[in-house]
Amino acid sequence: MGHKLKVAGWISVGVVAGALTTVSLQTVARGALAPLPLEELQQLAAVFGMVKTNYVEPVDEKKLITDAIAGMVAGLDPHSVYLDKKALKDFNEGTTGKFVGVGIEISQEDGLIKVVSPIEDSPADRAGLKPNDLIVKIDDTPVKGMTLNEGVKRMRGEPNTKVVLSIFRKDENRTFPVTITREEIKTQSVKAKLIEPGYAWVRISQFQERTVADFARKVEELYKQEPPLKGLVLDLRNDPGGYLDAAVAISAAFLPENVTVVSANGQLADSKFVYKASPRYYQRRGGADPLRRLDEVTRGALKTVPLVVLVNEGSASASEIVAGALQDHQRAKLLGNQTFGKGSVQTAVCLDSTFRMDNCPTAALKLTTSRYYTPSGKSIQAKGIVPDVMIDESADGNLFAALRTREADLEKHLSSGQGDEVKDASREKSREEARIKLEEEMKKPASERRLPELGSAKDFPLMQALNQLKGLPVMVSKTLVERPEAAKEN
Repeated sequence: MGHKLKVAGWISVGVVAGALTTVSLQTVARGALAPLPLEELQQLAAVFGMVKTNYVEPVDEKKLITDAIAGMVAGLDPHSVYLDKKALKDFNEGTTGKFVGVGIEISQEDGLIKVVSPIEDSPADRAGLKPNDLIVKIDDTPVKGMTLNEGVKRMRGEPNTKVVLSIFRKDENRTFPVTITREEIKTQSVKAKLIEPGYAWVRISQFQERTVADFARKVEELYKQEPPLKGLVLDLRNDPGGYLDAAVAISAAFLPENVTVVSANGQLADSKFVYKASPRYYQRRGGADPLRRLDEVTRGALKTVPLVVLVNEGSASASEIVAGALQDHQRAKLLGNQTFGKGSVQTAVCLDSTFRMDNCPTAALKLTTSRYYTPSGKSIQAKGIVPDVMIDESADGNLFAALRTREADLEKHLSSGQGDEVKDASREKSREEARIKLEEEMKKPASERRLPELGSAKDFPLMQALNQLKGLPVMVSKTLVERPEAAKEN
């Protein structure tokens, strides 16, 4: 039972499009199809013929067909999509956490590409790149004015090929070239550290193929440093989702065995399911269960350690499943902003039925097949998870959250299925105010901007989570309220 779902931006990790997908790799039922609508198919064939013979230039027949398929699926909802060969490759890289490149997390500063952090043991790490290094040229191409996506594309490539990065290091006031040989990079989706004696911070940035193993290893290291912990903060802010089985496993690490983590409901029998906090619901076929050793090392401490979960409007899909399960079972206090609201299941199928998705050679379909529900039966879709305590993203208020896109902002979004949606008339006003604030903020030097690095001592929500664990006063937001479910616009 295989189940699937950074270029770093200043406000949030990318929270739109395909990244917000928790994907279930199942076989779609190929029988029980209704009779095909012959009249509509004849009309489609007629349009195909007219375009082929009458269009101003010759058109490729195969492209016409694939564009028709893509259009058919795109008209359904924001997460159903036709994956051609290139899109399929990008999709697989995003869900496995593997790609070929140099191995750095990046952001943008003054029109240049800034190294946020080299990935541990990556080519960039071994070449001596450091946080805050500025990339001024990639091979012979100046970076000034280049988008982050363009920069990523130029640094990625085939294994064992070389790329030359011209680096400006501020503290040494020098520019120098670094030649790096590309190789397969396995990204780290889990970070963990002690905030102070007795209190730990564990951040999951995306639910990838290796997330559960990385989580178990890093939490084990924490317990070796500081047994027993007095409290733990699970940080899911800006986590766009990922593998469903990884979300179930992380939930199971904290929950009693066999309680419900998530359920789903759709048209087909395969799209109706209940997943529980048990290895049979998350353990890969033939794979080990990383949580078993973790439970032994910590002597079951994760089941009872005081727990706070941080979420915001960038927390989506798989991260909402974890947050909803821990909240419904009263295992954790949720702090932050109401989450994104991506509560639908996408089933990915290779269109060549002789191949599995993980070995699909041509094209695939990612189709919305179910809605997710928390253990208490609440729909996540277009609504999200409402925290127990609403807190702002900074001591100065919730400065830029209105700029983050939510599920309910996406065109043709699926409704929750649990009642009417209400138009949020204040949304555009809030977004415009936040846009003006952001423009003013971006004019300042990077060191003076008001949103610090997640996990740092200046991370306001993290400090409030620490207060919650210690029983100290928490600075509750004076402006945040539960948002209405936005009206669907077709």
